Amino acid sequence: MKCFERIVKAHVTSLLPSSLDPLQFAYRSNRSTEDAIAIALHTALSHLDQKNTYVRMLFIDYSSAFNTTVPSRLVMKLCDLNISSSLCSWILDFLTGRPQVVRISNITSSTLTLSTGAPQGCGLSPLLYTPFTHDCTATHSSNTIIKFADDTTIIGCISDGDELAYRAEVRALTSWCRDNNLLLNVSKTMELIVDCRRLQGGGHTPIHIEGADVARVSCFRFLGINISEDLSWSHHVGVITKASRQRLFFLRRLTRYGMDSRILANFYRCTIESILSGCITTWYGSCNALDRKALQRVVRSAQRITRTELPAMQDLYRQRCRRKTQQILSDPSHRLFTLLPSGRRYRSMQTRTSRQRQFLPTSHQASELLTFCTRRYTLTTTAALFIMSL
Repeated sequence: MKCFERIVKAHVTSLLPSSLDPLQFAYRSNRSTEDAIAIALHTALSHLDQKNTYVRMLFIDYSSAFNTTVPSRLVMKLCDLNISSSLCSWILDFLTGRPQVVRISNITSSTLTLSTGAPQGCGLSPLLYTPFTHDCTATHSSNTIIKFADDTTIIGCISDGDELAYRAEVRALTSWCRDNNLLLNVSKTMELIVDCRRLQGGGHTPIHIEGADVARVSCFRFLGINISEDLSWSHHVGVITKASRQRLFFLRRLTRYGMDSRILANFYRCTIESILSGCITTWYGSCNALDRKALQRVVRSAQRITRTELPAMQDLYRQRCRRKTQQILSDPSHRLFTLLPSGRRYRSMQTRTSRQRQFLPTSHQASELLTFCTRRYTLTTTAALFIMSL
């Protein structure tokens, strides 16, 4: 059955339009959490570059999103996407009337027949969740809804204190969830407000969902990255350096047992470097000097333990940036940057505040990336957003 699901998955994927739900970054080739984080940061910073603005980010949490999917509703949306009726009927039959039991040791429960939800561990479930939520889009131009599987984030760009569009967007999403049988977990839904104005003019009114106030936080872990309300990365660096130093203990234990240096280096890359370099292309370029020194101290400690030369954080950043750029550029899209009349270089992005400028790569890195893109590829929108959010 798993093999047959792969065949059906490939067939359904070929029928779905490539432009379906461009802000859904999960279950898609050449997409990752880095892309979702980069576009979220770019959206916020581009708006904050204007006068008298701030950004409200609402991180939605669903209660068992996959288990509450209604197959009949999903089939209706597949039909709207011009999927053949025979294939829709097969998918409906595949998702309904599924027997389920619970087995503990040699004891098995009675059989329960389920006709709701997409089974976890099924090869088709991730693919079918994307068309089920493809119509969950922003209704106002000042808002952006970013999705990574069931992790949904509403980014409201507020100008001159006018939050009508943002609050209407939250009500629209609540109504969409009600129509599609998705339950919002208000107790785990959090809001982060990025307001860098000197005179904020009083506190911000909280958001209400189903009669309950949404909790406001000063820092939120978004797809593995800790985003602070001032858009600094000191808290995130502190979290990952603490986790990395805890794992240095196991590295020292392996050294005492006389492990080879190659084994120690591999252990470092798998358990420590993976934490330090997680989504590094989206945040390392904006770190201050103290944060970069704290990260490099962890690398130096690992070098003394393993007795081998390990790549520096700056080298990892440049390497991952090049690799990520090549991956993004393989996905064609319309351009964002425009060529200069010479046709050799792209026009630089204009910024008004230093806040937006510090999130751009340095002149050397920007020149290196854009030159690499100009020589071999066409710079796409996603790549441009990624480069601007470094």
